[in-house]
Amino acid sequence: MTKETFTFQAEVGKILDIVAHSLYSEKEVFLRELISNASDACDKLRYASISDAALLSNNSEFKIEIEIDKKNKIFNLSDNGIGMTKEELIESLGTIAKSGTQAFMKTLEGKEDKDVKSSLIGQFGVGFYSAFMVSDKITVESKKAGSSEAWSWTSDGKGSFEIDSVKKEEVGTKIILSISDKDKEYLEADKIETIVKKYSDHIAQPVTLKASKKDEEDKVLNNASALWTRDKKDITEDQYKEFYHHVGMAYDDPWLTLHNKAEGLISYTNLLFIPSNRPMDIFNPDRKANLKLYVRRVFITDDCEGLIPPYLRFVKGIIDTDDIDLNVSREMLQNNPVVAKIKSALIKRVITELKKKATKDPESYAKFWDAFGAVLKEGIHEDFTNRDKILEVSRFKSSESENLISLEDYISRMKDGQDKIYYVSGEDENKLSQSPHLEGFKAKGIEVIYMTDPVDEFWLPSVGKYAEKDFQSVTKGGADLDKIKSDKKEDPKKKKENKKIDKLLASIKVTLGDEVKEVKISERLTDSAVCLVAGDGDMDMHLEKLLKQHQQLDTTSQKILEVNPDHPLIKDLLKILDNEKDKVVFDDASWLLLDQARIIEGQPVSDPNKFARRMNTLLQRGISL
Repeated sequence: MTKETFTFQAEVGKILDIVAHSLYSEKEVFLRELISNASDACDKLRYASISDAALLSNNSEFKIEIEIDKKNKIFNLSDNGIGMTKEELIESLGTIAKSGTQAFMKTLEGKEDKDVKSSLIGQFGVGFYSAFMVSDKITVESKKAGSSEAWSWTSDGKGSFEIDSVKKEEVGTKIILSISDKDKEYLEADKIETIVKKYSDHIAQPVTLKASKKDEEDKVLNNASALWTRDKKDITEDQYKEFYHHVGMAYDDPWLTLHNKAEGLISYTNLLFIPSNRPMDIFNPDRKANLKLYVRRVFITDDCEGLIPPYLRFVKGIIDTDDIDLNVSREMLQNNPVVAKIKSALIKRVITELKKKATKDPESYAKFWDAFGAVLKEGIHEDFTNRDKILEVSRFKSSESENLISLEDYISRMKDGQDKIYYVSGEDENKLSQSPHLEGFKAKGIEVIYMTDPVDEFWLPSVGKYAEKDFQSVTKGGADLDKIKSDKKEDPKKKKENKKIDKLLASIKVTLGDEVKEVKISERLTDSAVCLVAGDGDMDMHLEKLLKQHQQLDTTSQKILEVNPDHPLIKDLLKILDNEKDKVVFDDASWLLLDQARIIEGQPVSDPNKFARRMNTLLQRGISL
């Protein structure tokens, strides 16, 4: 067959340059990446052979072999895993991130920190290209299990690659590196052994270094047993980290490691990790959990939706059980009762460990919450069974605390007469802290929780209460502040009744007509003149705004305009209320107050032209005085 030459997609060259010259702090990680890929290939063939034993072709023992040729500066790594077809070679090694390459490059641009870059690179599965750090040329020879054809992929990593047919007897893949002169240390046996023990001791397949002399024996460099099968006391922290890097395709360190063996009606082992850093695609609707399911140490699938709920999709690791048939199909797994029971147990274990961490190390837990809190809170809405447990480990910002608080913290600080958990919703904590809706609460020292994640708007209505305390938005209905005893001295003048206030409210309502549902005195305002609130039975204002933005709501409900009778503007309106000569001024001021309230809520004014005219008129009147 004629050799074919292909050009890398434009962005691949840029990525290869980053990988080869500025990504990794240690070049030796190239070997970790190659061994990891080889191990995965063996796992895939082991699974495929369950339904088609002929694929094994007399090879029942999986292995990874390294061979060094110092004279010719050649480093070979081979496996007897599943192998690749011509098309798979082109797709896997000629394309990076597929359709998401441009977005990936955009994210990567300007990132100077190597750890950040490596994290981003790892998410797009380009670890193979790390071999270009030590190699001038790479050749990959591969034969797919069940195929009679073998193919080679060759590239110098600069602009193109070649595909050609080759003769290869054994199934699997062989990677041939032409080691550069400055990296000849990776042709030393001692160096290779050290690297394998450091990064790949957890690999279940034996990693063997071929003897360089006839009278010497091949040497197995790793423990060659699945890490999760070992006793925890025999596993070092570094070994856990490297296994996390392998199974999670991650470059950060795990924030939390959960290694447990469950025995009983259902037996299984879990080795789970919670990352330190939030993946950039965590909110992608198509993103799934990175959990691998093994049955009796045989890899089955990394795409089992029934194994862990979507709100725990940041969890990585493996599950190994003896209680599922080896020949189970991936379709059958979705409704498998054993999987369902394991899922239930995993949820409880993860939440329990999160609770322990939150109690023992709140500072570290705050970092976790910042990364994954918004994802975990999806479970409050989706998982009725574990709702209360998730609420227990949930944390929030508030008006009275610089640190994250729990709902239990909030309840313990509630004022005498307070029977509700008050919150305010919005996209920005700083903006929420300045909201006029909070003024009365702050004046009385009443804590208000900031709900800044979109998911908050969905779980709050469905939950309704916590520990028999109703959740109450400060932007809805009556605040009931008069019932709550303040720990701050109140100005007695603020309680003074104004006989004309009812008439003022009625006059503003007449002026505004159907633009507002009602005009009433505010309990919550101390500094601002007015604010808009939703009625008791109406939708929360922020939720209504979100739904309208996403075109899930056509119309919005009428709002209540609350008025602060102690504000100078309102007092000035009282003075001109009965003067017919000032009727135009009164009406303009009423409309401007409504538009002001709308602007504060991030809403458009009713009529920009009229708004500008009214503003100019009143400004001119004020300037002329």
